[in-house]
Amino acid sequence: MNTLIAVSIAPVGVGDELSKHVAEVVKVIRESGLPNKTYSMFTEIEGEWDAVMDVVKRATFVLAEKGIRTEVVLKADIRPGFTNTMEEKIDRLNDALNEKPQTVEEKIRATLARVGGKR
Repeated sequence: MNTLIAVSIAPVGVGDELSKHVAEVVKVIRESGLPNKTYSMFTEIEGEWDAVMDVVKRATFVLAEKGIRTEVVLKADIRPGFTNTMEEKIDRLNDALNEKPQTVEEKIRATLARVGGKR
């Protein structure tokens, strides 16, 4: 089943600068072959549940197997019948943001229509 996750895998107790450790994690994710995007605080990964969870496990263990305490924060969106949700969610959001803003008068009319009033 298609799964989109946002995951943050970070070392704990290794100092203030984490980028070299995080880079090891991101390398495992990028080499997985699954669609992924890395942002400042999370990496998104999309694919079948088992494949995504396997990547999360391998990315986590790249630090844990070195004896580094590792923190994992994960959010999953399982949406049967959908694929490419990583891109399509953003496309739908951008479409919504590009809608023509309503004037105050249009908002009043829409509200009155919804509640049964006239103006």
